[in-house]
Amino acid sequence: MRKKIIAGNWKMNLNYAEALSLVDTIVDQMEDDGLAEVVLAPPFIYLRDIVSRVQGSTRLSIAAQNCSQFKNGAHTGEVSSSMLSSVGVECVIVGHSERRAEQNESNEILKLKIDRILEQFLIPVFCCGETAEERKNGSHSEIINRQLEQSLFHLNEAQLLSCVIAYEPVWAIGTGKNASIDQIQEMHSLIRKQINHHYKNNIGENISIIYGGSVSVSNAEEIFSAPDVDGALIGGASLKAADFTLILKMMEKMLSSRMV
Repeated sequence: MRKKIIAGNWKMNLNYAEALSLVDTIVDQMEDDGLAEVVLAPPFIYLRDIVSRVQGSTRLSIAAQNCSQFKNGAHTGEVSSSMLSSVGVECVIVGHSERRAEQNESNEILKLKIDRILEQFLIPVFCCGETAEERKNGSHSEIINRQLEQSLFHLNEAQLLSCVIAYEPVWAIGTGKNASIDQIQEMHSLIRKQINHHYKNNIGENISIIYGGSVSVSNAEEIFSAPDVDGALIGGASLKAADFTLILKMMEKMLSSRMV
């Protein structure tokens, strides 16, 4: 069975005390064991303390929201994958639509970042998705294919299998809008088919693909019903412990029902 993942991307939110309080509350509300893995992505400045705070948890990993495409050197303000590894980070989000738009991150830059992450034996959470205009003009499938080909498909099978892919329609992020369940399933299925087209052994069936785009308590259950959705990358709702853990419980309830 593919790994099921509920991830929270805190983005540029919370002061230090609020961040520690949030992670403590989430840990308190989580069960010690469960059917889904949990990933939290705080801002860089809090990573070391939060990693220390959750040590011993068998199901909670801490992610960085980004890393540099460079190994080291004169890159003021950047953070390398080796720095992240040295403080106990296990995953790194790359290619989030906000960074693609605000920092002009190209598919080629993201390819380099993926390589840096894998060199440190960290897990890349690779984000891909289309804008409203690309969806409107019908080029959304082409855009997703290009993002996969130019950033991921240089990897060998073992490297690709260590990645998590997050499909996030840009037009649904932070807008309160959401893709329909048919659109979500269509795009997750498309990603698997493209992977299977480029690699042998149908490895696309073994890669976790999670959905990001205004995931909330009100729509999570329906989103998780799509057969190719393996979890969620949650933004705003991850800043509220009660909402985040409820979404986690929704995923686990669905998994339990499938096992009966």
